[in-house]
Amino acid sequence: MSISRFRIVFCLPLALCVGLAWAQTDSITTADTLFSQISDTYAAITDYSASIAITAGTGSAAMKGQVIFKKPELLRIDFSDPKEQTIVFDGKTLTIYLPGYNVVLNQSVESSGGGASGASLATPQGLSLMKRYYTIGYEKDATPVELEPGSKERVIVLALARRSTTESFRTLRLMIDPATKLIRRIDARNLAGDPYVFDFTNYKVNQGLPESRFVYDSPASANMFNNFLFTE
Repeated sequence: MSISRFRIVFCLPLALCVGLAWAQTDSITTADTLFSQISDTYAAITDYSASIAITAGTGSAAMKGQVIFKKPELLRIDFSDPKEQTIVFDGKTLTIYLPGYNVVLNQSVESSGGGASGASLATPQGLSLMKRYYTIGYEKDATPVELEPGSKERVIVLALARRSTTESFRTLRLMIDPATKLIRRIDARNLAGDPYVFDFTNYKVNQGLPESRFVYDSPASANMFNNFLFTE
């Protein structure tokens, strides 16, 4: 898998992991209000775990694994497919282990950087950046629709379109479970229109996850590459 794909795979699940839950309310009337509810509740979440499936590009097989997050910026994805592949972010450094190549990629990340991308999307500040750099609306209205054609699962769909040309994704579709108010799926499209889909299931919120769960010991035999995504 290419490094550019890994950049997308890391950035968006963080985007996509934002706002896992928000309190039930009968007063939601606009998409902006709904998004604000997500932001407010996410700010109160201490940690979560969920099953994740990532499909990057048309015709690609889904990558599957378990994602965990702890406030303010700790995130880890342990993949079962590809087996043993790992992505870890500790608030300062992004680490990716590619077992097929026996390679560990490390990247220092400026979490306060501008734009709705990168690790900042896993924070309340990241949600603020999304609101700043994307327009937010209902795809149609607040009526739940099929998750996909023929599915019995229903979701409310928010449609986000970028305001700034610096954003990697032209559009984002956030699909929210109307009963639990959890983000069920994110469907993102890059400038070429290629789809990147992130599915989240089996949520567990505020479990008291210890910080030790986010410590990653790289295999001693792996080759190390630093600052692989970008340089100043």
